Amino acid sequence: MDTQTLPLTASAQVWTGGSDFRNLSVDLPELAHGEAMATIDLATICGSDIHTISGRRSGPHPGILGHEAVGRITSIGPGGIQDFKGRQLQPGDRVIWSVTVACGQCARCRAGVTAKCVELLKTGHEPLDGVWGLSGGYSSHIHLRRGITMVSVPETVSDAAAAPVACATATVMAVVEAAGMLAGKRVLVSGAGMLGIVACAVAQHRGASAVHVRDINPERLALAQEFGATDAAAPNADRTRLAVDIAIDVSGAAQAVESALGALDISGRLVLAGSVSPGPAVSFDPERMVRSLLTITGVHNYEPRHLQEAMDFVNETRDTYQWDALVEEPRALAELPFVMQPPTGRSLRKSVTPNVGTIRRTS
Repeated sequence: MDTQTLPLTASAQVWTGGSDFRNLSVDLPELAHGEAMATIDLATICGSDIHTISGRRSGPHPGILGHEAVGRITSIGPGGIQDFKGRQLQPGDRVIWSVTVACGQCARCRAGVTAKCVELLKTGHEPLDGVWGLSGGYSSHIHLRRGITMVSVPETVSDAAAAPVACATATVMAVVEAAGMLAGKRVLVSGAGMLGIVACAVAQHRGASAVHVRDINPERLALAQEFGATDAAAPNADRTRLAVDIAIDVSGAAQAVESALGALDISGRLVLAGSVSPGPAVSFDPERMVRSLLTITGVHNYEPRHLQEAMDFVNETRDTYQWDALVEEPRALAELPFVMQPPTGRSLRKSVTPNVGTIRRTS
């Protein structure tokens, strides 16, 4: 166990319901076998947290939100800890961590579906008085429980590029795995938020013959073209029927889902990842599904391998795509209540940091 001196408490912005937050001191827990403590260098604000405080999705409170973050290990419990590649981690090592914490023993975990573990805990989704109170990124420290996946962050990757990997980029890796081989395929991406922009970049990088993106925001459509889209337009911009092999919906909009399904060519596959809050039902024609050999599948969260794949992808493409440009300049953690708003323009993520002077800006 590391014996360096640690503070006794973390400083956290605790969500208390609605749009209300309180700046509280939270006791640091004693570390058990296979656990660690880390400081938060930067946390980005995922749209799902904005949905939570606006009431579009439920969440326990009081609690510490935030599941896209990057930080450094400060203390390690008995037995040590390893990153996904099996490297023994040490205090000072820079890491990101998974959205999910799985038991590793239940039938779902044994079947490789750890994202749906029967005892699942989720980063930034746990009550403050529960078994994992210090679970969110909107805090000076986070308790990394046994069962969480940790991935080392190369020094060539900036904080702004690394933090969204923990949710958006890793989720896209799960999505494209579900989509199958992309090389030579015509791909449609519905929604040009963070997930959609990443999906465009991955599709282009993996050799898609065309990457169509649909969104109602002109600035995000322009951004998509900088990240691999070959065709970016508003929905129903023309009456020409689009035909694609793979459609990916990350918008969650029922009309977009129906349009994506309608665009599938023979043997086409639709992957749904944006429908994570209640919405209207979507109809489909079973005969067309059968005769056209179509497939619809859903993706929610991701597996440990996807987190590593996402970090590798961002590092590999750091000179191709301006990942830093997608994240606004960070604000102090105390300002979190004022920045929990959807980003505007070309920005896809707002961000906060407990210690502004520690941000790594590798380009």
